[in-house]
Amino acid sequence: MGPLGIIIIIVVILIFSAIRVLREYERGVIFRLGRIVGAKGPGLIILIPIVDKMVKVSLRTIVLDVPPQDIITKDNVSVQVNAVVYFRVLDSTKAIIEVENYLYATSQLAQTTLRSVLGEVELDDLLSSREEINQKLQEIIDRETDPWGIKVSMVEIKHVDLPEEMKRAMAAQAEAERERRAKIIAAKGEYQASEKLAEAAQVMSKSPITIQLRYLQTLNTIAAENNSTTIFPIPIELFKPFMKSFLNPDKDND
Repeated sequence: MGPLGIIIIIVVILIFSAIRVLREYERGVIFRLGRIVGAKGPGLIILIPIVDKMVKVSLRTIVLDVPPQDIITKDNVSVQVNAVVYFRVLDSTKAIIEVENYLYATSQLAQTTLRSVLGEVELDDLLSSREEINQKLQEIIDRETDPWGIKVSMVEIKHVDLPEEMKRAMAAQAEAERERRAKIIAAKGEYQASEKLAEAAQVMSKSPITIQLRYLQTLNTIAAENNSTTIFPIPIELFKPFMKSFLNPDKDND
């Protein structure tokens, strides 16, 4: 191969190295002799061989998994909490020149913010007020990453790992709460039943015959449901007419 062939090969290599194609979600940050030129893309990008250098940046939403963090809550309970952060690059130039590695920097910032914020809340708030805590985490991380050209759209606490003794204590507390509610409901039922019985007693006191009718109805129910021998008291009012006849036979003869 002659000198001309070598030159042609070098030219072809330089041409191919100068051509870049960026996808719709990609941007290329161009440096020319070390100086920032700007971000280009998507589509076909022509670089000056040897002079220009390009760094690709993805503009898609990145899902960052925050590893479990050992946290001591405000009421001195040790828990492990992990989370997930959703963010994307809005300004690719800032993401490259303002921070060395924006992925690693965002991950470290999310971990330290998670420990700092959750260390200021109590365990009950951590378990019951996740929406408010997630919102606070998102606002803090988004504010800190804004100079890097990064937008944090969402932060979600995934899992809170409690100590075993705390789980047992919470289970006992929940059981006691259920028993308390059951007793309150039973007491309300007894109170309402007593009110109805008092109303029924007032009605029966105005018409004594209703007591006897109710008594006979009860006997009928017992006889239908129980085949064994049943001993029951008989109200003395049923025998008053017979007792009067027995004690005053002369009056009846007259």
